Amino acid sequence: MSPLYVRPYVKVHKNDDRDAEAIAEAATHPTMSFVAVKSEEQLDLQAVHRARERQLHNRTRLINQARGFLTERGVRIGTSRQVFQRALGELIGDPSKQLSSAMTAILSDMAEELSAINNRVAELDREIAAHARRNADMRRLMEISGIGPTIASALVAAVGDGGCFARARDLSA
Repeated sequence: MSPLYVRPYVKVHKNDDRDAEAIAEAATHPTMSFVAVKSEEQLDLQAVHRARERQLHNRTRLINQARGFLTERGVRIGTSRQVFQRALGELIGDPSKQLSSAMTAILSDMAEELSAINNRVAELDREIAAHARRNADMRRLMEISGIGPTIASALVAAVGDGGCFARARDLSA
């Protein structure tokens, strides 16, 4: 059961005994909805997606910080990640730019960290794509225009049991 549905049944202060009592009481209600139990494979796949998401957040944070440092010094760079990374490499490699040696060192470190994050995201994307190629439900989802390995694997990992896609296919036939 989702904790959101059990919370109204917890009395006074939260502890293990009261939580168990609230779960038992909530389970007796006929309209209670239950969360599907996920397989270990689904939990692992969700963990991969969460790790990938963390890397993407770290990359965005790093780019925004570097962009802020450069903007404070009057250097403006285009908005896309690829444009920024290319311009950052040019800035670091060009001694004629008006950046101090301290700022050049900081930006060099940031560029290295950015490269490491990009490599890690690419590894996780390859892992997700390989998993999607091995799974029949994910392959079937990827036949839909606009759905690639990342979305297909996230859907299958989040739904609960992979059999729901087989049932949906049987119903549509």
